[in-house]
Amino acid sequence: MDINSVRLNFNKDSVYLINALVGFIMFGIALELKLQDFKHLLRYPKPAFVGLFSQYILLPVATLLIIWVVNPHPGLALGMVLVAACPGGNMSNFFTHLAKGNLALSVSLTTFSSAFAFLLTPIGFFFWGNLLPLTREYLKSISVSPYEILVSITVLLVVPLILGILFQKLFPKLTHTVKRAVQRISILLLAFFIVGALVTNWKFFKEYIHLLFGLVFIMNLAGLSLGYYFGKLFRLPLSDRKTIAIETGIQNSSLGLAIVFSFFDGLGGMAMICAWWGIWHLLAGAAIATYWNKTAPKGLES
Repeated sequence: MDINSVRLNFNKDSVYLINALVGFIMFGIALELKLQDFKHLLRYPKPAFVGLFSQYILLPVATLLIIWVVNPHPGLALGMVLVAACPGGNMSNFFTHLAKGNLALSVSLTTFSSAFAFLLTPIGFFFWGNLLPLTREYLKSISVSPYEILVSITVLLVVPLILGILFQKLFPKLTHTVKRAVQRISILLLAFFIVGALVTNWKFFKEYIHLLFGLVFIMNLAGLSLGYYFGKLFRLPLSDRKTIAIETGIQNSSLGLAIVFSFFDGLGGMAMICAWWGIWHLLAGAAIATYWNKTAPKGLES
């Protein structure tokens, strides 16, 4: 069976649910959105530049190289490009804290990528997707409008972002009380959703897991490694290198899933890449953060 002929067991209610979850996640991020996070990027331009360049240039370029070398099914390739164009995942701050990285830098990078994802994700997806013949021809064949995706993502991300900022301004004390709970609940709900989707569609994942595992593993490893060693190239301290590695390797694949089911009719290859990434990057992120936590030197890191 052609992987793109696979249609995961998702109905309209499931599509509405994943969109609502993405919106809820953005609302939770907005509750902690502060002007100082953006000022931090300007105040410390070197690690900020390295982190943003790693996430928005190195990861997509590495993804295209993997696609060029491996030559996977076009649907899988397009799913990889979509994940690479998504903003940093909301678990990256937790993993950075666990890894004893630079939490202020992590929050700033996540804030920036989330706040501007409505613009950067569709632009990045169509830009990188049109650079390889394999994905370019496939994008043409499915005739998806970049403008429609831009408008949809703007509504999906910007509206809850604005609501979260307004809530924070109008109810500062309540925001301080509930923001952690909102973020944790959103992560748990997303985890339940992805695991539930995996269990419900296990027969499809079992048939293609050998393809999914290899592609996601290599791409995720590339993101983590490039972020770390690019930071080392610029002689950043160890805490910053850890942070940039995690920010590059942990992507918000839930947004990818929402896009796949809203605009690509749940295309099998794209959907399974996004869903498997949602599980794998949590396992990989937890593993590397725990390792760095255990091996972190006492006192100042360098």
